[in-house]
Amino acid sequence: MLTSSPALSGPAVSLPFEPAAEEARATDDRPNVVLVVADDLGYGAIGSYGQKKIKTPVLDRMAREGLRFTQAYAGAAVCAPARCSLYTGLHTGHSQVRQNPRAGLPGALRDRDTTFAEAMRAVGYRTGLIGKWGFGPERGEQPSHPNARGFDEFYGYITHRHAHDYYPEHLWRNGGRVRLKANRQGRHGVYAPDLLRDRAVSFIKKAGGDPFLLVYTPNLPHAPSDVPSLGRYRARPWSRADRAHAAQLTRLDSHLGDLLDALPSKRRTIILFTSDNGPHEEGGVNPDRFNANGPLRGYKRNLYEGGIRVPLIAWGPGLVKKGRSSRITQHTDLFPTLAEFAGASIPRHLDGTSLRGTLTGRRGQPPARHLYWYRSETHSTRRANAAENGSVTRMAEAVRQGDWKLVRFAPGSRRPSSDSGWRCELYNLDKDPGERRNVASRHPEVVIRLSRTASASWAG
Repeated sequence: MLTSSPALSGPAVSLPFEPAAEEARATDDRPNVVLVVADDLGYGAIGSYGQKKIKTPVLDRMAREGLRFTQAYAGAAVCAPARCSLYTGLHTGHSQVRQNPRAGLPGALRDRDTTFAEAMRAVGYRTGLIGKWGFGPERGEQPSHPNARGFDEFYGYITHRHAHDYYPEHLWRNGGRVRLKANRQGRHGVYAPDLLRDRAVSFIKKAGGDPFLLVYTPNLPHAPSDVPSLGRYRARPWSRADRAHAAQLTRLDSHLGDLLDALPSKRRTIILFTSDNGPHEEGGVNPDRFNANGPLRGYKRNLYEGGIRVPLIAWGPGLVKKGRSSRITQHTDLFPTLAEFAGASIPRHLDGTSLRGTLTGRRGQPPARHLYWYRSETHSTRRANAAENGSVTRMAEAVRQGDWKLVRFAPGSRRPSSDSGWRCELYNLDKDPGERRNVASRHPEVVIRLSRTASASWAG
């Protein structure tokens, strides 16, 4: 039997998934679920969130027909910790992976780390992950492999770094390598995102009587800006990197259309679309050309809103209401949400709360009492560093509670021993969503309260 991941306090508990499975199967009208996680796609990068230069007609239609969240957050400002929080429902104060891969620090999931895929598979869902995984070593038999963490089928990239290659010489299918001969010796014969799309469509079309969970995690539009064709952007007076970046996003949008076309008619399906963090600027891409962070301050790697606030669109005719939601939510909410739709038991120590009521239009659970983020980065990019006045390689953390948000920076890369060792900034997001006015000096009592909350959220 599975056990929950460790929390700030209290022992691990057994998860009684099996009884929930029997109850769910008695009247099995549970929906299929497709979760799509884009890579480095900012809050303002698609049309329904204000994008003007890049065309995303499929996602824009999904937003019109579904529910668009305006205050949704990734679990971190970079890929690996954000995805760990998404899968395990734990924020970066006590999740297993809290930074991108680095020698000597945890970069893999363990047997004791429970994912929502494990919960859903235990109650009868057929589960698949197609795309970028990003945890653990590049080998099949190990606890951090997707097959070991709840996914029946896996096709894509195991490691974080391998997923940077759009024309790889191999991908993984479950525990074995699939050689791509057309890409040998640096040739660009087959484009991996197209292969991922094809495999995702195949997974959907194999739907039988049981419901399925598909987690589709393409590496688009992460750097480098590799794409087979510039398409409609070929003649734009932009840099090659920017034209290719735009083409990557429009290609991703078209892939979503292919998934929609493949959906079965006999069982209703919920599609959730989001991103793992804010927009990148690697490889010559200029996110400011596209206003990729919308009205928000910051980029990938920043704990300001531009680095962590992301699109979240829920689509499901007959299941998901139409409209817009300003509910404050973090990706840690997805585990309890998907478990509730599946009829699985929800671990007690998750940091999120279920969105099911919000999605269906019924009375939903309130948001978590606060949101927490931790940042430990060794890499720096120009715009991200400038957004926080040269602090991007310093340890930092942020807390949001209601409209108040605290962002605080350590003097260096190590965690200070007391709350007095941090440089603190405070913002009222209702009045100042762009975080332009630091009001810490006007509200010292709020700084103290949120600083204590941040310290209590951290487990070494």
